[in-house]
Amino acid sequence: MIIDIPENSDFSIYNIPFGIFSTKLRTPRAGVAIGDHILDLVALSELGVFDFDTSVFNKNTLNDFISLGKPITNKVRSSIQLWISDENSPISNKPKLFVLQSESQMHMPINVGDYTDFYSSIEHATNVGTMFRDKENPLLPNWKHIPVGYHGRSSSIIISKQPVIRPKGQVLPPNSTQPVFKATERLDFELEMAFITGKKTELGDSVSVDNAEDHIFGLVLLNDWSARDIQKWEYIPLGPFLAKSFASSISPWIVTLEALDQFRLAGPDQNPEVLPYLKYNGKKNYNIELEVSIKPENSEDQVIAKSNFKYLYWNMVQQLTHQSVNGCNINVGDLYGSGTISGKTPDSYGSMLELSWMGTKPIKMKNGSERKFLNNGDTITLRGFSQKNGQRVGFGEVVTKILPAK
Repeated sequence: MIIDIPENSDFSIYNIPFGIFSTKLRTPRAGVAIGDHILDLVALSELGVFDFDTSVFNKNTLNDFISLGKPITNKVRSSIQLWISDENSPISNKPKLFVLQSESQMHMPINVGDYTDFYSSIEHATNVGTMFRDKENPLLPNWKHIPVGYHGRSSSIIISKQPVIRPKGQVLPPNSTQPVFKATERLDFELEMAFITGKKTELGDSVSVDNAEDHIFGLVLLNDWSARDIQKWEYIPLGPFLAKSFASSISPWIVTLEALDQFRLAGPDQNPEVLPYLKYNGKKNYNIELEVSIKPENSEDQVIAKSNFKYLYWNMVQQLTHQSVNGCNINVGDLYGSGTISGKTPDSYGSMLELSWMGTKPIKMKNGSERKFLNNGDTITLRGFSQKNGQRVGFGEVVTKILPAK
């Protein structure tokens, strides 16, 4: 190995995720994370090791690189894996190819043209339906027939470490018939993952479940923030609006679908049987361990929930197939959120709404305070990784501090 990779690093040689970084001496450009370092793909391409137009690396997003297609992007990844392992490779003894992550700034890895957020965890949908609608019939009649989703706001998707400002909107106070305008008192995180499309389609065409994976480049962690009191007042009849569009935070490194291949597993049984266009073969869920922590201001970080990407009822190929079945065109760099990922036990719920059960079961913090929802000054961190047979592939973190409303 030509570079040291710490044990249990998210960015092992089995990973090789792509992102956009800069340093004091290097403008924003493409790189891959390896251990505590970043391999500069612009500097690497100057060695003449690639046989395509490498100007795609010297851009401030990965869209043009991803657009080259999986035959090229996968070859770049596999070549780097070989070169890192070979003491006689083209990148051996070339320290200027690498920079420390701690000395770099990460940027939005893609230009997100369109953003869809799904609602694909049956545990989460059941919890929310129990709280807000009917304890006996928490799922709406369509939920087990279609991957329910909505079109979100791409302009407010932000990168890890960019703070979130507490949003304002209309809220209906308890026992009132008239709304008031105020800052949300029920700010919440949503533990999600998101996939990024790497292949476009034309308007009128659709993606089948059999070839959907060809259109998925990779995944990131997603914290799809929510203002629950604003959402409760506005979501009928058309769904989320101001309660969701103020911010959605993603992790900076895109982990390719191929890096996750060994972590595939079967998804839950889908009953009733889905319509033919949503039927798939093979293992389409993934074993990705997830966790959320809160760090109150001037206090320590505290893990409050652990979940897993495997719990999704609707998988990524079904989501993308349903998105496009009406002829909606898909573009490179589109972002598709999974929806909140909740597990089967109370400590695996993916939102404060569920963890505190709508504020009725406050969470005790180590500094003596309590949380029903999130406070100003709180820093929320989402983490995710897969591990099997000593091989670890991780996503790093998405870290966000909450600032007061303006």
